[in-house]
Formats: sequence, C-alpha cells, structure tokens
Amino acid sequence: METVSVDILNPSGLSLLKELEKLKLIAIHENEKTSVKSDDFMDLVRKIRKKSTAPLSLDEITAEVEQQRAEMYAVSE
Repeated sequence: METVSVDILNPSGLSLLKELEKLKLIAIHENEKTSVKSDDFMDLVRKIRKKSTAPLSLDEITAEVEQQRAEMYAVSE
C-alpha cells in the first residue's frame, strides 16, 4: 500500500476519487493534516522570535546548532 497527499483543484476531481473508493481501489481519509506547511513553520518562527529579548548573532546560532548536533549524534556507551 502507498499513501499520497492530493490537492483537489476541481470539484469534479473529488467525485472521481469517490468513484474509485466505491470500487475499493482507494481509501479516502478526509481532513487529515499530513505535513507542516511553510506558513505554519513561519508562524512558529515568529512566535519564538517574539519571546526573544535580543536577536542571536550568527556565532551564537552556529554554536547552538553544533551543540544540538553533538547531542543528537552522541554515541552512548
């Protein structure tokens, strides 16, 4: 089985999909959020930035990224 996300641009497209569902060729699951849109990401970035008192410098950002990567890829013994 393979899962895909489809944006229906024409209302007749939905009726075609429903016909395929009746033939038991596909299953339709409506109103499921399958991925984060870029707008959602930018909303999150804005929300985080509002909480910040001062912007981070490029060096501070780089240090934080390197620290997170080191923790993420650390080998536990």
